Amino acid sequence: MSYDKELTAARKAASLAASLCQKVQKALLQSDVQWKSDRTPVTVADYGSQAIVSFVLERELSDEPLSLVAEEDTGDLCKDSGKDTLQRITKLVNETIANDGSYGACTLSPEDVLRAIDSGRSEGGSFGRHWVLDPIDGTKGFVRGDQYAVALALLHNGKAVLGVLACPNLPLASIAGNAPSEYAVGCLFYAQVGSGTFMQSLDGSSPVKVHVSDIGNSEDASFFEPFEKAHSMQELTSAIARKLGVKAPPVRIDSQAKYGALSRGDGEMYFRFPRKGYREKIWDHAAGCIVVTEAGGVVIDAAGRPLDFSKGEHLDSDTGIIATNRKLMPSILKAVRESLEEKPSSC
Repeated sequence: MSYDKELTAARKAASLAASLCQKVQKALLQSDVQWKSDRTPVTVADYGSQAIVSFVLERELSDEPLSLVAEEDTGDLCKDSGKDTLQRITKLVNETIANDGSYGACTLSPEDVLRAIDSGRSEGGSFGRHWVLDPIDGTKGFVRGDQYAVALALLHNGKAVLGVLACPNLPLASIAGNAPSEYAVGCLFYAQVGSGTFMQSLDGSSPVKVHVSDIGNSEDASFFEPFEKAHSMQELTSAIARKLGVKAPPVRIDSQAKYGALSRGDGEMYFRFPRKGYREKIWDHAAGCIVVTEAGGVVIDAAGRPLDFSKGEHLDSDTGIIATNRKLMPSILKAVRESLEEKPSSC
């Protein structure tokens, strides 16, 4: 089955959302950042990105109902204290739509924007089509001025069939060995099941097909892990790296930009081992997973199972997530299992 029409819509939606995010990040105001009840940040760009993606998917795919599983909701925006923030988001969304020029003189009201954001309340599941969105994956990186991604995927009967990662701050050249800062930045990765993974610049250069690294000796490999210590047990990934004989230091960056970098061979492994009790969300991995697998890689949980996106908004994963190439996977799984057995149970 072809998903060409859906992929075209997804690429447009993610690119427009990324342009809104870029504008906000360049002049981020203190009032643009708020804190949710789980002590994670949310910005006007998170909300604006989600509204843009919802708007574009509904316009471009109007012949089918939109089921969107997304991170944000409008609870705080509907309070009296959120009125100014909602006005700012509405202005950003309308400016982004107007600058694109594809939708005529379309102007959204604040109520339209609220409806667009709340279209992301689907619960997903194992039947039918469900879009999965993280409007800004890596919000802490976004606030710091570092890496983040707009991550959008389509699930069909619980399987990821396409994915798009818009990474506005990721260099177009490899980040292996710390690429010079003068390299152009802004990457769009996209993949459709059975068709491979492609990368182009966010400003629309010709796409190139990418492939994961073919390095088979772990001593020559490098690995990615989350930038934030709270997002992964770095002491565990260090133990795994020692067992594998990895010599290179970890590359720590925010967001699913890691999946994009891995898909084009900037590194060979990505480890994510959240602390006990954390439940992974599907929007943190769905797009990145298909981008890597269509580039010839493997994405599994620590038990060696493919990621299951059919259970609603949470992944039913075991302990951690690993992404790499097929040559390295057996030795990595062995090192992971040994390291987990040695890890104190309190972690």
